[in-house]
Amino acid sequence: MTAPPSAVQPSEAPSWHLPGPMVLRMMTVAACAVLLAGVGAAWHVSQVSSQEAVRRVVAQQTDEVEVIARLLASKIEQSQKVLRTVAAGIAPRMLEPANAPEALPYQSLPALGFFDAVQIAGSDGELRLNLRGGHAVPPASLEPAERDVLRRTLADGKPQVSELIAGGTGDARIAFTVPLRREDGAVLGALAGALKLQSQGLLPPSMALPERDHSRLVVFSRDGTILAHSDPSRVLGNVRDEAGLSDVYARWLQQAQPLVGRGDSQVLPEHIVSMAGMPLPQWMVARVSYSQALLAPLAGAQRDAWWVLAVAIGAGVLALLALLGWMAQPLAHLQMAAQQLLRHDTKAPRLWPQAGGEVGDVVQVLERLARQGSHHAALQTTLGGQFQAILDHASVGIVITRHGMLEVVGRQACLMLGYTPKELQGKPARTIYASAEDYERTGARVQAEFAVHGAFDGDVCFMRKDGSPVWARVQGRGVRADPMDGGTVWILEDITAARQAQQQQTWEASHDALTQLYNRTAFDQRLGALLAERGTRVRSDGATAQSGVLAEGVVLFMDLDHFTLLNDLAGHDAGDDALRHVARLLESQVRQIGWAARVGGDQFAVVLPGCALARGQAVAEQLRQAVQAWVPSYQGSSFTLSMSIGLVALDASMPDVAAVLYAADMACYDAKRAGRNRVETGRAREMPASGRLALGSA
Repeated sequence: MTAPPSAVQPSEAPSWHLPGPMVLRMMTVAACAVLLAGVGAAWHVSQVSSQEAVRRVVAQQTDEVEVIARLLASKIEQSQKVLRTVAAGIAPRMLEPANAPEALPYQSLPALGFFDAVQIAGSDGELRLNLRGGHAVPPASLEPAERDVLRRTLADGKPQVSELIAGGTGDARIAFTVPLRREDGAVLGALAGALKLQSQGLLPPSMALPERDHSRLVVFSRDGTILAHSDPSRVLGNVRDEAGLSDVYARWLQQAQPLVGRGDSQVLPEHIVSMAGMPLPQWMVARVSYSQALLAPLAGAQRDAWWVLAVAIGAGVLALLALLGWMAQPLAHLQMAAQQLLRHDTKAPRLWPQAGGEVGDVVQVLERLARQGSHHAALQTTLGGQFQAILDHASVGIVITRHGMLEVVGRQACLMLGYTPKELQGKPARTIYASAEDYERTGARVQAEFAVHGAFDGDVCFMRKDGSPVWARVQGRGVRADPMDGGTVWILEDITAARQAQQQQTWEASHDALTQLYNRTAFDQRLGALLAERGTRVRSDGATAQSGVLAEGVVLFMDLDHFTLLNDLAGHDAGDDALRHVARLLESQVRQIGWAARVGGDQFAVVLPGCALARGQAVAEQLRQAVQAWVPSYQGSSFTLSMSIGLVALDASMPDVAAVLYAADMACYDAKRAGRNRVETGRAREMPASGRLALGSA
């Protein structure tokens, strides 16, 4: 094919063209992105490696101080065990003041040589024995701290560990005490054993080894006195002079935290400090390390890695630029051809659609797309106006949903729900339902209908903005074959008034207008349904209930006593008020276990399904007492009302509603003949030949 006349073909085209400004900017952005990504990744790896190194050092130091704290605690426990062994060999006679110390067999006590010094005090606080290095010394040489710990042991009757007993580095010691008791538990005296601070049984100098230039192991008491140190010259110093440890110790004192054996570490700017406590002697073990010295090898390795990474990133950026430049050559050739056309034809901007080659094809495609876009925009505007007119003037509500969201809501639908379009459009469909359960239940109905019929048609209850319910006849159709993908169009027709009218008619047909209880027709229907259900259950089980053995519930037939007198003397309005009061009383008493009905003028009935006969008799008596306790007063006069109640059990001898009511009516008649205001339990009776009931005849 030949190129169109307007295309200019250069006689000599170079093999490499410099990309245009747009491509150069893209190459710059790509190079910067690679550079930033490499530097960011390297920095992240460096930070993560440093944090991991610190974490490992912290974990190692925490474990170390916990182990050392447990080791020292076990040494102290061992010393106390030895002291208790010595105490077991001291007889009460050895503490008597009359015995001279040199005359008593103290030297034969077991394990006495374990301690550097031993003291025995009587219950009066006077020393019976003061040994140091295995030799008796005068009591006056006893340190005040040793006397104090002996007195506390005698007073509390508990083992004690003394504070540090002052002296030189080689003579400082710790005293352990136990009380000496009689067989009845009374305190006879106290035994104390002292160990030198630097002895093998307590804090040997070898405990701090191996020595590290960048780390110190310190054992100190609660008051800050250093008991053991990697530098022996620091023993008996104060931790407040220890770099790094002083700040952690000060915060610990300020927080007044108890000593616990669990290790804890804190990372400071220059130090890593780990501490663990020994509760009994109130000592603490600490490891203080210089973080920079610990991380120095890692820092050197990171510097070397940075140099290697810098070279790699630089090489990668250069390679990326070269690759992008090579990939941009076709576009550079198109740019060169365009520049040549502009130089040879001043009308080139208007002739771009006539240009040949790749650029001409691209221009033609873009122009065609622009024309199509303009046509589509105009069509969209027309359709949008028509659709908005439909939404604004439709007599039914129109709603379009997509993925559970209200995408379009018509004016009539907004009026029906009490919202403005802005309040609903873009909101979840759950907004117009009373609860999440209603929304999920309706969604299940919709999915089932769409799966079977491809559409939905049914009544749905929504919730207005003010919280009131609104019923609508809803029809739904999918915009596409799959309504979950293309959305769903819903047509809503308000049927709230019609539904309320229907419900009101249904309610009035089954309820007594005066008392709001079930009327005689509804009572017969509900009782008949209960008996029919019993018959179905008995047939399905293949068993027949024997009369009087298996009761399926209880029916109470009630007739107000003396109501005619109240109605005649106080008037019909008072009579109606009395009937309404009795109805509310009956309903409140049996609402949880059954239901009540008005079956005649002053006659009521109560059905207690599944109620045993004894329970029914108790409920009937409760109802009788409640009516008797009410003393109505009308027109200044008080009246006495009572209730005669006939009770029958719904067993196999009661086959239908007529038999039940006849037996209950006869039982009520028996109650009236027996003096009124009582409960009579009836039984199945043969009905009159006419088959008519004598309701109200009594």
